[in-house]
Amino acid sequence: MIKTLFICSMNRLRSPTGEHVAQQLGCEADSAGLSSDANMVLEPDQIKWADVIFVMESSHKKKLTKNYSKYLSNKRVVILGIPDDYDYMQPELIDIFYKKLPHFLDLPKNLVEDKKITNKIKP
Repeated sequence: MIKTLFICSMNRLRSPTGEHVAQQLGCEADSAGLSSDANMVLEPDQIKWADVIFVMESSHKKKLTKNYSKYLSNKRVVILGIPDDYDYMQPELIDIFYKKLPHFLDLPKNLVEDKKITNKIKP
């Protein structure tokens, strides 16, 4: 099972939503924030654990690289390009994750469609 880590600034809205969606799609998932006052501040062990690291914006990748570069060797870091315009588990944000994640996780398209149709994503 692929291990995914979702990172944003505060770990309050986007990254926890990504974590939840990835779990519903059958991935192991975790999330964290890069700010010192984030709900869950990123720990090096989370980076070591992850197969794929998803950041929401390019600024997150820059900060991640600056502060955690020694842990990023051979790690795949993906910028999702999701602005801080959404609430936790907002349907539009969930849809964005459904559209973006399969491209990076090699998930069967029908799995994603089945999850959306059966409405298994619940806040």
